[in-house]
Amino acid sequence: MKDSKLEMLKKYINEAKNIVFFGGAGVSTESGIKDFRSSDGLFFEKSKFSPEKILSHSFFKSNPQEFYRFYREKLNSLTIQPNITHYKLTELENLGKLKAIITQNIDDLHTKAGSKNVLELHGSIKRNYCLNCNKAYDANYVFKSSDIPKCSCGGIIKPDVVLYEEALDVDVLTKAIESINSADLLIVAGTSLTVYPASNLLSFFKGKHLVLINRDLTSYDGMADLVIHENLSKIFKYL
Repeated sequence: MKDSKLEMLKKYINEAKNIVFFGGAGVSTESGIKDFRSSDGLFFEKSKFSPEKILSHSFFKSNPQEFYRFYREKLNSLTIQPNITHYKLTELENLGKLKAIITQNIDDLHTKAGSKNVLELHGSIKRNYCLNCNKAYDANYVFKSSDIPKCSCGGIIKPDVVLYEEALDVDVLTKAIESINSADLLIVAGTSLTVYPASNLLSFFKGKHLVLINRDLTSYDGMADLVIHENLSKIFKYL
């Protein structure tokens, strides 16, 4: 990693008045949460069903027991703590520079770190609701259940996360588009930018500088003013 790139990132941040951070699984991997698509990610684990299939709307409806077995085992982040990236973003927000965090993660770590304006494109494990009466339940209730979590009315409880085959929340998506459209600096980090429609959000950026930070190449690297292939913790420690 060249110091010149980090100095350029510093310059962009110092000059910016409206920063938006758009992050993916790579933001949370250094807290100990596995991503999906890297060589050691969840998609490459051998099991009867692929994670992509298990985390689909149709699978949840047809096999909620297996869905919840996987969900409790792989996606419980209640005891996971934020890392330096989450905390430094909170600092930027407190300074008035960072106006929004748009995340593809459902782990709630940005909020745990103290960030206020967090747009969760794919929902959050914190929120859960009954499919029958819409009664709300916290994450502890769901993760501590031994089988399919049920509501007091008898209905199945579903996490407020966007599964494959489901549409993104229109209000959250609209706010994300508006935030990106008004940003003068967009920092995209820890995401392969392969999941649609989230990946399409970059097309709404009309600001001064686009920065891409990811360990691996992405198909959007050619669009960016600055590309850094490095772990996020190293970059934010430097900053």
